[in-house]
Amino acid sequence: MLSETFLVGLSFAGYFASAIICAFGAIVIVQRGDRSRPDRSAQIATLILLAVWSALAATSDAASILALFAETIRILATIWLLQRMFANDGRDESVSLVKPVVAALVFVELLQPLLMLMAVTGTEYALAFQMAMALRMLGAMGALVLLHNLYSGAAGSSRLLLRSSAIALACLWAFDLNYHLLAWLSGSPPALLSALRGFAVALIAIPLALGASNATPELEFRPSRKVTFQSLSLLLISFYILAMLIMARSLDSAGGDLSRFTQVAFLVVASLVALLWLPSQRLRSWLRVTVTKHLFAHRYDYREEWLRFTNTIGRGGGADETLHERAVKALADITDSNAGLLLAPNEKAELELVARWQWPNVEVPAIAAPYQLAALLEENSYILNLDELRQGVDRHGEAQHAPSWLTEAEDAWAMVPLLHYDRLVGAVVLARPKAHRPLDWEDLDLLRVVGQQLASYLAEQSGQEALMEASRFDEFNRRIAFVMHDIKNLASQLSLLARNAEKHSDNPDFRADMLVTLKNSSDKLNALIARLSRYGSGQAGGREMVDLSRIARALTEQFKHAHKVELVRGDECPVHADPEALEQALIHVVQNAIDATDNDQPVFLDVTNDGMFGRIEIVDSGKGMTPGFVRSGLFKPFVSSKEGGFGIGAFEARELVRAMGGEMEVESREGLGTRFCVKLPKFNTEHLTGSSQDSIQSEVA
Repeated sequence: MLSETFLVGLSFAGYFASAIICAFGAIVIVQRGDRSRPDRSAQIATLILLAVWSALAATSDAASILALFAETIRILATIWLLQRMFANDGRDESVSLVKPVVAALVFVELLQPLLMLMAVTGTEYALAFQMAMALRMLGAMGALVLLHNLYSGAAGSSRLLLRSSAIALACLWAFDLNYHLLAWLSGSPPALLSALRGFAVALIAIPLALGASNATPELEFRPSRKVTFQSLSLLLISFYILAMLIMARSLDSAGGDLSRFTQVAFLVVASLVALLWLPSQRLRSWLRVTVTKHLFAHRYDYREEWLRFTNTIGRGGGADETLHERAVKALADITDSNAGLLLAPNEKAELELVARWQWPNVEVPAIAAPYQLAALLEENSYILNLDELRQGVDRHGEAQHAPSWLTEAEDAWAMVPLLHYDRLVGAVVLARPKAHRPLDWEDLDLLRVVGQQLASYLAEQSGQEALMEASRFDEFNRRIAFVMHDIKNLASQLSLLARNAEKHSDNPDFRADMLVTLKNSSDKLNALIARLSRYGSGQAGGREMVDLSRIARALTEQFKHAHKVELVRGDECPVHADPEALEQALIHVVQNAIDATDNDQPVFLDVTNDGMFGRIEIVDSGKGMTPGFVRSGLFKPFVSSKEGGFGIGAFEARELVRAMGGEMEVESREGLGTRFCVKLPKFNTEHLTGSSQDSIQSEVA
């Protein structure tokens, strides 16, 4: 156990040496220090105040009122020095980034004189001492976090000049942190550390003086967003823990079993709150937005955003992660949106749902947006702010064309067009971030640039798919040429056999049956040849008046032994179509519906007449299809969702319907089922529907 006399002598020697060394260090900086450094005045003032504080502590007592006030002033000087170190790149911009944190540290230290007055007057001395030590601990932790952020964010050349000063300040605040922590825990200043404080300050003054004498090239301060966020998160957690300990210590001061029980209960509840609140994604999003807004000149670290974007797009997706979904995710990650949709224009320039990312609850119709909205996005390269749209702001006339589902979805935040060579490739609807904030100019600029890059990726994928499709068609055409040649030969042989049998058969009954069979086979083969020759030409066979309800009833009879097919409504509906081609197209669709439906679930047919068009709908309650497959796979030849399927049935059906001047629409939801709608012009109105279609196509073009 060290004697009190020895400790007093040791304390005097330490403070006396500190006063001399700090004063000498200030003189060295005045005579030999770099006069161009912005922190030069702060370094001189800090060393002078350290010398004054050390002299007062040596001549009187470190716990005297005069020495305590001098300690507050010297701590404020070190904070000022830290702020000026941030300005070593010569730009006030860097200083403004840390002003809120510096102001908080100054405010904490300015509370010390009030606590000293409480202690001097004798009222609540123990509580005042505990609070003073806790605030000094908080100030030391904040200064260390700020210093760490400065040094980590500095460039390589800057670190060489900041190293000595940073080491000196880090050692000073680390010593103070331990000193005040032990004082807070024990209720009185630790004797040995109090005696050694002078030597600690003397050793710190040496690297502080040496660091100020280095030549200063042009410095560049580059604060790291990641380090800043982590540092402030650590500071927030430290503040929470410190507040929790202060409250627990205050409860314990009352004494007694009830107070101890209350203290334990408070610690348990506070710990549970910390475990539930601190890891919250909403809290982290809010903290990230707040830090970025107040500590950085720009919202985004463009290097980090670009690396994350390329990593998301470039990584290989699994079976359930397509390029479309990765494109939505890449754009959503930029704004911290937790969901998104990708819409793409169809052949009529109407926007359809292609992919959804983490947004299963929003209901999107088959036609997600009209072609007028797509045209506005394409012409103006305009990012649609949905919050402004709900408030009645209409910048380019988009209010009258925005679909109701988009404005009614409160989570929908922005609609970003994807433009490739001034052509709209798609549009991404972003969900609102967890930390609610309005769109600003920096969001719009970055989203517009990233949208153009995404559009190039999607256009490249579409081009590759088109090349692959053309290659497959070439192969298919080569194969079908041989098939058609063989079928023609077979048809010629059957025709010859029929003629010979008609002349030479001895049995009249056999001859009649054979003739009927052979002629039917010959007719079917010739019809097949005619139909195959029409594929890809865009032309249909002879069209006439056909009753859709009659064909629907014929389909129910044809499939009644294989699966239950019900006719829900069968209005008389004469359309202008090729009977054979129409029947073949509907057989494909009905057969697909049967394949997708369980055996005990029927397939429904619905025939309606709207005056201009006749419609027949085929509805099933099967597994349904994803939006991406409906757009990219359903009508692509040789792409099939059925095991062993050729993938040409739906494509053939749509081409046959189009050749008759009709349209085929599809709506499907996974787990609910699919609805196919075949729309054909009514008999004697086909000239009106044709002109209407031409006008729409010309307007879109």
